[in-house]
Amino acid sequence: MTTSRVAEVGALPTPRGELSAQVNDLLAGAPGSAVPPLPDLDPYGEDFQLALHTCYELHYHGYESVDAGWEWDPGLLTLRAAMEQRYLRALRDDVPGGADLDAELENLLVTPAEESGVSVFLRDEGRPWHLREYFVHRSIYHHKEADPYVWAIPRLRGQAKASLVAVEFDEFGGGRAERVHAQLYADLLADAGLDPGYLHYLDIVPAPMLALVDMMSLFGLHRAWRGALVGHFANVEITSSPGARRMAEALGRWNFGPACTLFYTEHVEADAVHEQVMREVITDLLAREPELRESVVFGIQVTNLLEDRLAEHIMGCWREDRTSLREPLPDADHD
Repeated sequence: MTTSRVAEVGALPTPRGELSAQVNDLLAGAPGSAVPPLPDLDPYGEDFQLALHTCYELHYHGYESVDAGWEWDPGLLTLRAAMEQRYLRALRDDVPGGADLDAELENLLVTPAEESGVSVFLRDEGRPWHLREYFVHRSIYHHKEADPYVWAIPRLRGQAKASLVAVEFDEFGGGRAERVHAQLYADLLADAGLDPGYLHYLDIVPAPMLALVDMMSLFGLHRAWRGALVGHFANVEITSSPGARRMAEALGRWNFGPACTLFYTEHVEADAVHEQVMREVITDLLAREPELRESVVFGIQVTNLLEDRLAEHIMGCWREDRTSLREPLPDADHD
């Protein structure tokens, strides 16, 4: 099993540069310590995305060695806000924007004549080591599955609120802990011979995956981006069912256990329903707050952008027959 400092309960991740090292140093001290200015970094880069992820984790499980007061420390929040603004500028520059929501939703339903992408590769060509690497990438997302969307609930009203809660109720297992989707993914990891621990693989997951999770946290934590969060969530629910079906088919080619298959078959069924419910969320939200239309579109487009960047990274590595992680998993070359 790959060793990781994050495997220790609540351990800070290994820095990937100046900024993430500075954030770690801050969190090792007392709240109120002087916070450095934001250096000039690539907002999609390893150092930047890890530092942002480390700040956001204070709002999730946190770190055992870190004073809880850092979660709302004014200095750290100022640094995080600077990172968020730089990240948002990059995202705005890299998507077309606009207000044509109908076109964006329609595009999510279109299947290209020649299917491509990670799940198609895994279904048609992938080997077990490819599947396990993909599981590791997605673990950083699925350990938090549905959590950022909870922040939107008090910011919605009427049918939008009720429909979002209905989707979240399913995501959290319908009241059964063993059916919570994050738990189903932990079961998948264990069944695939991987460590199911929370963020166990953070140190070896590269920036393109962190960028997706950081986007979710950014939109979730800010009321101003509730429209973008709804757009992102709708994108996930609309596109998830076909991708989950392909993953189930990929697993059928190899001797993975039932917990692996269950996770994806669960999403084939659940997300086909969630697609319609999320449309209710959007319809009611925009009926009440039509000014959020561009924000919803932005959330959809940013999700596509970051998923495409992740797929390009993974497929670029795999086409060269090398790991897509920051370091290979044990025994990756033996299957």
